[in-house]
Amino acid sequence: MNQETRWNTRYRDAGDDYLFGTEPNRFLAHRAALLGNGRTALSVADGEGRNSVWLAEQGLEVTAVEISPIAVEKARHLAAGRNQAIRFLLADMLAPDWPPAELHNAFDWVIGIFIQFVGAAERTRQISAMKRLARPGGRILLQGYTPQQLVYATGGPSVLENLYTREILLDAFADWEIEELVDYEDDIAEGIGHKGRSALIGLVARKP
Repeated sequence: MNQETRWNTRYRDAGDDYLFGTEPNRFLAHRAALLGNGRTALSVADGEGRNSVWLAEQGLEVTAVEISPIAVEKARHLAAGRNQAIRFLLADMLAPDWPPAELHNAFDWVIGIFIQFVGAAERTRQISAMKRLARPGGRILLQGYTPQQLVYATGGPSVLENLYTREILLDAFADWEIEELVDYEDDIAEGIGHKGRSALIGLVARKP
């Protein structure tokens, strides 16, 4: 099953509900003051819009990229209901020709929240694409799960190679300034998709 089919199925099966809720990811929301250092943001694999809509509410000019047309439709509905204007792009961030040249070096913030739907080889391509999106001096913010999440099984991938460790992220961003890298456990409630005790990791890194 390809990624578009997989995610279309999950979002369709949620019906009128939002699979991961309509509130922003907590790690992202707790860095609202830091986000004020930028003007533009891009949320990759944005899903049903909970994070992109919240980013727009912080005063940022927001672009959201998502592979599932069903998710984008729900995200548009969420944005309209909260009176936020967001540029939605229906695209596969893992496609060989993505991101297009006009998006290179374009964003103060590039946000990736629980985008661990790929293994090690595709993760390298995924992070490389995100790096190209950030302008010089811009930042990437990532939130993900660590291998301990396989024990909790409260959301996220069930495949070990998809999960982040400190070593993976330190290596991936060795050429950037890592401003924050924290791994921790917390109880989260993000719709029916992420709920319960979770093993988490968060990163903020700045492009030279």
